Amino acid sequence: MNTVEPQAIYRKDYQPSAYLIRTTELSFDLSEDETLVSSKVHYYQNPNLASQERRLFLNGVNLELISISIDGVQPNYQLVDEGLEISDLADEFTLEITTRIHPEKNTSLNGLYQSSGNFCTQCEAHGFRQITYYLDRPDVLSVFTTHIKADHKRYPILLSNGNLISSKPGEVTWHDPSLKPCYLFALVAGDFAVLEDTYTTISGKEVALKIYVESHNIDKTQFAMDSLKRSFAWD
Repeated sequence: MNTVEPQAIYRKDYQPSAYLIRTTELSFDLSEDETLVSSKVHYYQNPNLASQERRLFLNGVNLELISISIDGVQPNYQLVDEGLEISDLADEFTLEITTRIHPEKNTSLNGLYQSSGNFCTQCEAHGFRQITYYLDRPDVLSVFTTHIKADHKRYPILLSNGNLISSKPGEVTWHDPSLKPCYLFALVAGDFAVLEDTYTTISGKEVALKIYVESHNIDKTQFAMDSLKRSFAWD
């Protein structure tokens, strides 16, 4: 249960980020007693800002920092309340961070947590900061690539955003070419039943449609599939 009181955020206090993100690559190693998250993020200085800030604050809550490097070198950083501060930065750099988190103990229902034996995420509005240190704000967009590893017997279905690039038992890679903020990131791992169908677009492209649910709910999915296909037709 989430007992954290929400804090008001005012438009008058808005400041654009000193750095933006080109690409985000995430690697998840899921297990029963801990999860390791490795991130590789390409940052660049915001070209729309007159002043060139050489510092970066990354949001992070309930994370154990395992390692951090910028272009292979340990940066000048410090852990602060609800985040990580890095200074003496270049105009453009690649930041690699590994964190340890505990979805099995996460009762906030934010970030990555376990529910009914499955791994799930809830990143809107500020849940991504419970996964890794990141610019957890809606005005910073990135292309995401996500690698997921897990016990294939316990978690045969491994899902994330975008297109499935590669797959083998216990390991998958997803790539989402569309720019998005991190609050739209999603990951699900578990043992699910699937309802499959296809839809042919006006251009003649056949699109695969899949709805994943817990097995006891599979008979409730046909209406959802029909609604999805009608949405395609309307759009």
